[in-house]
Formats: sequence, C-alpha cells, structure tokens
Amino acid sequence: MKFRKKPVVIEAFKWTGDTKPFPQEFKDAICCKAHDGIMGNCHIHTLEGIMEIGEHDWIIKGVAGEFYPCKTDIFEKTYEPLNL
Repeated sequence: MKFRKKPVVIEAFKWTGDTKPFPQEFKDAICCKAHDGIMGNCHIHTLEGIMEIGEHDWIIKGVAGEFYPCKTDIFEKTYEPLNL
C-alpha cells in the first residue's frame, strides 16, 4: 500500500542559536547551556523525550502542539511556504 501525507499547516522556525524571533511557547521548549558566555548544546523537549537541536535545524510545532527538530534537507522535501 502507498500513502500520502495529509496536508497540514505547521509553524516552524529555523534554528540560528538565537530564540529572540521565536514565540514564547517555542522558547519554553528549548534549553541551552552556556559556557563562558558562549552558547553550547541546545535541546528541545519533544513527545519522544529530549532531542538535540543542530545548527540550521527547523523547530516544528506539530498538529498536537508538540515540538521537535527537523534537519533542513528533510524539512525542504516535506514542507513548502504558505503565502497567506
């Protein structure tokens, strides 16, 4: 059997190491550790547990309000921008 992913609209932000442009609910899900003023590893709380956020990952808010990281190449193959 073959299946097609249902079209859904998601919110997503590209990770640059700075949460300033993110809405508060995204910021609340992200945890970063700083060492000597330099931002280190960052993680996000997901339904599957805590996952590391890589440089240039997209942070996605899913259909159930959950958050998770997505690598850029997968994101670009899966999603396209909406022009509302």
